[in-house]
Amino acid sequence: MTAAVSFDVRQIPFATRGSWFDLSPVVGLHTTADDLHLVSHVGGMHAVLALQPVREGRPVATEWLATQAELVWRAADGAEVRAAFDGPSAVRLRGSGLALRLGDASAGLTPFTGTYLFEDPVDGALVFTSYETGRRYRVTTLAGTVRAEGAEALGRAERAVLAGADGRPWEVVVEETTTAAPAYRSELSFDQVVARTRRAFDEYADAIAPWRTDAVPAAALAAYVLWSATVAPAGELSRESVLMSKHWMDKVWSWDHCFTALALAEGLPDLAIDQFLVPFDHQDAAGALPDSVTHSEVLYNYVKPPIHGWALTRLRESLGRPLERAELTRIHDHLARWTRFWLDHRRRPGHPLPYYQHGNDSGWDNATTFDLDRVVESPDLAAFLVLQLEVLADLATELDLPGEQWTAERDRVLRALLSELWTGASFTAVGALSGRPSTTSSLLLVLPLVLGDRLPGPVRDRLVERLAEHLTDHGPATEPVTSPHHESDGYWRGPIWAPSTALVVDGLQACGYAELADTVSARFRRLCERSGFAENFDARTGAGLRDRAYTWTAAVYLWLAARAVDGAVDGR
Repeated sequence: MTAAVSFDVRQIPFATRGSWFDLSPVVGLHTTADDLHLVSHVGGMHAVLALQPVREGRPVATEWLATQAELVWRAADGAEVRAAFDGPSAVRLRGSGLALRLGDASAGLTPFTGTYLFEDPVDGALVFTSYETGRRYRVTTLAGTVRAEGAEALGRAERAVLAGADGRPWEVVVEETTTAAPAYRSELSFDQVVARTRRAFDEYADAIAPWRTDAVPAAALAAYVLWSATVAPAGELSRESVLMSKHWMDKVWSWDHCFTALALAEGLPDLAIDQFLVPFDHQDAAGALPDSVTHSEVLYNYVKPPIHGWALTRLRESLGRPLERAELTRIHDHLARWTRFWLDHRRRPGHPLPYYQHGNDSGWDNATTFDLDRVVESPDLAAFLVLQLEVLADLATELDLPGEQWTAERDRVLRALLSELWTGASFTAVGALSGRPSTTSSLLLVLPLVLGDRLPGPVRDRLVERLAEHLTDHGPATEPVTSPHHESDGYWRGPIWAPSTALVVDGLQACGYAELADTVSARFRRLCERSGFAENFDARTGAGLRDRAYTWTAAVYLWLAARAVDGAVDGR
């Protein structure tokens, strides 16, 4: 059995696979409350209930202790409140020596916002209803005494459920439901629920990281970050899906999902394939993928880069089973439409190279490449498209379909990449309307490394020289620390990110620089082991930045660690 995976709940939410809610003090964008809250991600991120240990009506200071299966509030005198998920829609809470106040976290009840509380005449359960999530939170008493405060109150009022106010042991369960659900029943004790969750996590971790050893000490925590951020099919997500976070980044973006798929590929191939296909379920009439998908929202105002050919190649290398012909056909058709979008709708007439309309399209929202022009023909885009065209040609051969068009377009885009965007010293992006070359300091312009030997040797060698300008003790900075444009917490203007690191490592290997690939991989893995699985990291200090429980960071750690253990990237 996996040892207890301990973590700071201020950084990583307490949740379980399949749940759409978690327990966390993080209640909004860069907003942390003093108390733990029940936070739902149905319809967005919404703090529904504040959970406050009390004694004789007064708050009690506690420390928070979180593992993969249990969350504990512990007072200085040893009194505790414990929480454990009993499946994806219910959380059990019990206490001894402490009461727990489950209070309405909204600002007040209006005809269209807020939370209402009432006692259900059917079974005596106390039910909160939330306008923000469109869900109900039913509190059922399992042991001890429970009472309501502010039941049926309207407008601004205190609404809460108080469990264990008489000082005796108590236990309740909170369920996230829709209009009605059968009365809660469980044959398991609280401790049995905890044990069952630990077994479920063990099975998951053993599947995706059976190779974990002391040499990769963050593997179990990385597995927990992925496991706990996974939601059941609901709303716009028709598949079991790994959100980027169960903090405020609670969506699936149309390139992030590729990295989570890679981490799951060997041990959970069906789940990995689902991750790869999530955005393709919402492909539009033009063939474009949405920018992002979540429970109640699909956004098309931007797109993301076509890394899906690259990702499919890497996915198939480690997938725990071969893709069936029907799956290959579906993937081919999706990729063909996605590729035609770039060829037919994102090329200026007479231009062979596609363009981004904004930095957001690249995934590198504010990178310095986009300082002069936002609408640019960018070398990373061309490189990704070359690989995707090649993958399509190979799939066509595998499926006995015509593939000559893809090979011809691949050659055309590759020629233009080298003739129009290579300066002799570096790649540059060019304004699609202005014709103006971009600045050349961003790591984005080094990503054509993924083309490997499709690039001439001198181009490969020069890109590696440029990469050296970005390397820090922690990994590749997106903007060199020596650049006047570098910002320590500047998003894509300095910090180290997981996806760019993964692409750089893969590109170095493809270009024959295995030792340097090893170095970059090892630095990034050490960074995660020290600073956790943050959205990105300060390139100088290695400190974690922004969302601190980001699944693509955990996924890239697992992907790189697996390759290191397997010898693909050897050594630390």
